[in-house]
Amino acid sequence: MLSSIGINNIHKIARKLKENPCNIVITTHHKPDGDAMGSSLGLYHFLKKYHHHITVMPPNDGGKYLHFLPAHDEVIFFEDNPEQGKNLLEQADIIFSLDYSQLSRVNEMGDIIRTCKATKIMIDHHIDPQPFSDYQLWDEHAASTCELVYHFIETLEDTDKIDATVATCLYTGIVTDTGSFRFPATTPHLHRIVAKLMETGMKHHVVQEMLFNNSSFNRLQFLGYCLSNKLKIIPEYRTAYIVVTREELEQFNIQTGETEGLVNYALSVEGVIFAALIIDRTVKVKLSFRSIGDFPANEFAGKFFRGGGHFNAAGGESEDSIEITEKRFLNALHEYAHILCPPGKNI
Repeated sequence: MLSSIGINNIHKIARKLKENPCNIVITTHHKPDGDAMGSSLGLYHFLKKYHHHITVMPPNDGGKYLHFLPAHDEVIFFEDNPEQGKNLLEQADIIFSLDYSQLSRVNEMGDIIRTCKATKIMIDHHIDPQPFSDYQLWDEHAASTCELVYHFIETLEDTDKIDATVATCLYTGIVTDTGSFRFPATTPHLHRIVAKLMETGMKHHVVQEMLFNNSSFNRLQFLGYCLSNKLKIIPEYRTAYIVVTREELEQFNIQTGETEGLVNYALSVEGVIFAALIIDRTVKVKLSFRSIGDFPANEFAGKFFRGGGHFNAAGGESEDSIEITEKRFLNALHEYAHILCPPGKNI
């Protein structure tokens, strides 16, 4: 894993980070989730100990549910002030790219980052990384980018600088990207990392409360509505999915981030191995895919919906209407019938 940077390059990065204060911009992907914001703010709080001037700058906000993270109120969103964002990137000495490995994931920021003269360091665990950075800490088998940020700090021999604030951020990303430690990428080694984070005095129960017991009344009503009225099951394909229209989002006043985790309810149906959430997001229709076992959600997303991601968790998009997108999704299932409906395996 660490060979993707290499020990000599780690020494170069360490010297650059430890010798003199510099301008650093930490970027992450569009609509950042817990791993994206957790890794970005965790690295932010760690690097602040070296007295750098640091800006955390995603393209846009991922949702209110992550606003509890320490220093989230200091985050700058590129799309709120593109000119300021461009200046920060062009003046940066170092740009970190966290939780993404393709510049398309940061929207308009991608073209700016590509041409910036800053040293670029990518830390990520998604497949098929693009060669846009100078240094890469990349491991598709890592459970989260927060796990890799921990390894980055470990390789710099600076884990003593991981305090409760850094740990809170890193733990947030690990919890969300492992599905609270349910997914196959959760390893004994990862649990040992979490133990070290907890030893800092980080209040893990507070993080869990803020992430999972902090829903708005509107979101709970919306969740009940989707499960009662929108959840569809296709027994012969062991598939479940939910389609949400723009009007339904407006009806329940659903904000950015409040559909997070909805697709997992479809996957939780007994016998289902593949689940999808299809949402009309005004400009485009967004799709989230989750699977269990041998179904390649990322391959499915890439083949039919210009997407990608992890083997069992992926996403895509469509410029068609939501009705046509749903039909395309249903037709696409036929091509995977050999995995979805082998003899004797329907629900």
